[in-house]
Amino acid sequence: MSEQGKQSLVRAVGGSYFPLALVARMPYAMMVVGVLTLVVTARGSLALGGLNSALVGVGAALGGPVLGAAVDRFGQRLVLLVISGLSSAALGVMAWVVYSPLPDAAVLVVAFLVGATAPQIAPMSRTRLVTIISARIVPERRERVFNSTMAYESAADETVFIVGPVVAGLLAVAIDPWAPVVAAAALTLVFVAVFALHPSAVVARDTTGRTPAAPARELARPRLVVVVVGILGVGLFFGSMLTSLTAFMADHGRPEQAGLVYAAMGVGSAALALGVALFPAGFGSAARWLVFGAVILLGALTLPAVSSAGSVTGMVVALLVIGIGIGPTLVTQFGLGARRSPIGRSATVMTMLGSAIILGQSMASAITGEVAERWGTDAALLMPVGAALVIVVAGVVNARLGVPPVVAVQSPEAAAVTADH
Repeated sequence: MSEQGKQSLVRAVGGSYFPLALVARMPYAMMVVGVLTLVVTARGSLALGGLNSALVGVGAALGGPVLGAAVDRFGQRLVLLVISGLSSAALGVMAWVVYSPLPDAAVLVVAFLVGATAPQIAPMSRTRLVTIISARIVPERRERVFNSTMAYESAADETVFIVGPVVAGLLAVAIDPWAPVVAAAALTLVFVAVFALHPSAVVARDTTGRTPAAPARELARPRLVVVVVGILGVGLFFGSMLTSLTAFMADHGRPEQAGLVYAAMGVGSAALALGVALFPAGFGSAARWLVFGAVILLGALTLPAVSSAGSVTGMVVALLVIGIGIGPTLVTQFGLGARRSPIGRSATVMTMLGSAIILGQSMASAITGEVAERWGTDAALLMPVGAALVIVVAGVVNARLGVPPVVAVQSPEAAAVTADH
């Protein structure tokens, strides 16, 4: 963030906000890996573990927009307090049911509930900050602070989704496979509740609800749908990349190191996400999406060659290049989602975008795993290319849709920040 913009926003939300929001995201990043490890160990089935992980993702994808709609109506404080309790309970039941005599179907149901009750702190944080920026930051500085905030939020997501699985793995090894799930339950109960009770929730709530919410059909407008499709493409890329990379590392006899190699993409992504705020004003959203989407696609196109060469170092380099494209693309897409949110529907839109990533990740993981098993690693590494094409094509459509002269349904908080540029 720019130092001046950062200081102003920190004063508006309080110095404790950013570390609190960062820690509160951690359980969400630990859930999928934690459930996978627990089920595989307790039930002795990799296939069942993968299916449970997928159901966590599907539950989160379906539950996210419902959570967002509830927040738009009742505010973050009440909804997050309720969901923190429900999520902790679901995780606790998950830790118990896998060791119980209940059938596998019961484990699958609980896995779905773990995802459906997941408190999606990242979308909640974005919604809260965008609303506060429009209310507390002077107009001439809102655009810069908005871009810096979206960049920081994406970098925070990348950091947590690198650290979360590592923490889950360490807990499983050091204590027991149930430890990551129980730890996620405890973190949810404490830190999500504290996030809900943070004074910034009241500040954000006081600046909303002044105008009736736009009809739900406004969520289906093409300029918003294309952003959802684009960010679904990023989720597809995440899932296909991690799964095909795991197959690649398994071919080298080191499948347990897939997460460490995958982290190379996160490092590049987080670094470039933070740099988005420094881009010139003339380098607008449509152009950024196309340029950095193309970087993802070009990096993905090198993956089959890297696989044929059998070079782990080459794979790390390719992932670093891809990460350069991922970070700015995510920042751009979330920024467009915030700007194009219909009146009174900002939390719904942010959770739709977050859910699209999780849904894409879950779908791609399942499909890519099947491709790898049937046709091998080289075929599996073509799946990220397909996902990158989704990102680029959506970017082209976004550019063709253009910017309307008047955004009639844009949320007041988003309109107060800026129009598309």
